[in-house]
Amino acid sequence: MTSKQLEEPRPRPLLVLDVVGLTPRLLDHMPHLKALGRSGSQAHLGTVLPAVTCAAQSTFLTGTMPSEHGIVANGWYFRELGDVLLWRQHNGLVAGDKLWDAARRSHPGYTVANICWWYAMGADTDITVTPRPVYYADGRKEPDCYTRPPALHDELTDKLGTFPLFHFWGPGADLVSSRWIIDATRHIIATRQVDLALAYVPHLDYDLQRFGPDDPRSHRAAAELDTALAPLLDDARAEGRTVVVLSEYGITRVERPVDINRVLRRAGLLEVHTQDGMEYLDPMTSRAFAVADHQIAHVYVRRPEDLDTVREALKDVPGIEQLLDDEGKKAHHLDHPRSGELVAIAEPDAWFTYYYWLDDDRAPDFAQLVEIHRKPGYDPVELFMDPQDPYVRVKAAGALARKKLGMRYRMAVVPLDPAPIRGSHGRLPMSDDSPDGPLILCSTPRAVTGRVAATDVKSLLLDLAGLG
Repeated sequence: MTSKQLEEPRPRPLLVLDVVGLTPRLLDHMPHLKALGRSGSQAHLGTVLPAVTCAAQSTFLTGTMPSEHGIVANGWYFRELGDVLLWRQHNGLVAGDKLWDAARRSHPGYTVANICWWYAMGADTDITVTPRPVYYADGRKEPDCYTRPPALHDELTDKLGTFPLFHFWGPGADLVSSRWIIDATRHIIATRQVDLALAYVPHLDYDLQRFGPDDPRSHRAAAELDTALAPLLDDARAEGRTVVVLSEYGITRVERPVDINRVLRRAGLLEVHTQDGMEYLDPMTSRAFAVADHQIAHVYVRRPEDLDTVREALKDVPGIEQLLDDEGKKAHHLDHPRSGELVAIAEPDAWFTYYYWLDDDRAPDFAQLVEIHRKPGYDPVELFMDPQDPYVRVKAAGALARKKLGMRYRMAVVPLDPAPIRGSHGRLPMSDDSPDGPLILCSTPRAVTGRVAATDVKSLLLDLAGLG
């Protein structure tokens, strides 16, 4: 760093909290965040299609739409691999100029900490913390996280305990994981000189999907998260750090699961292969199949001559509102090679399952596990233990006992019935000012007003840092 750069004033420090699922309606149950918006500023936040974590965050950080940055969902069919992959972690999948790249052009010494925002690994940030289990050679999976610099791993673990992976997703998902992330953010801000701290806070994602946004248990989750955030907000205020709170989407009430892959299979378009009595999706030979992701599904059609057949199979399916073709994808900024040949959008009270088997006795063994990397689509039912199995907790206890003894175990507790799900997202909000749409708050008065587009978040943060 040159002497001139040393003499330059530091950019205004920022704390950006991604409070997943935050909406104007839920804000009424969150007095600390509500006070921040009241003393500062508040606006409706535009989102993208699909309104899911990976796509929305990538838009916030690049200022571009999925058609440009390439994150068309939380996962997609990798045609060159013949495999469906969700929840990848390499930042190289996100195309475009990142927020920190733009900031460093104005201020070469600009420092960034990414605490659990997605696509964190391999990014040019100074500090990285992201969930990353230990996958042992004998097949065991144990909670842990990845950090950069590496020494931060033991520092955080010694202070906060092991990253609580089984509280981050699955039937045990609760406030514990968000509290760990909040405490890690507080520690990093207190011990490092960080110009920008990005923190992902997932707690509202859980009970809102389990019970719906209008359930008292969801309101209680909002209040609990607000209380947990209060010390971090106090730290930022004491330091003079500008706080921005945003959400990727609002979660709305749903009642109807749509088994889109079963429709395609019954139409003779989706193929499976069988091993040990279990059926596995065969994407490489299927004429068509769908990668379900909440309320959108990318439908991959192997041959152009089958497009009309696939449209015909899906056009009158209850719960499907739209089927985007090339023109529709372009209109919604989803015209990217990773997208399906068609994109299905669910009706407001519906969502898509990934299920492709027609008989539960033929389901693969991973179907009843929390197994986000093996399922060829998103499975929110992983938030539940099977209510139809009277021995489910006994099975879970037995699996935990085997785990504690260092033995391999299978936590086969997830139901195969999607009926319990009461909240979902992925569609665009019903209106730009919907009380159930995403929200942005800022501790700076008049910084945000009216409606802020998702593509404007990057430039807004640069302006707030004094780098615009």
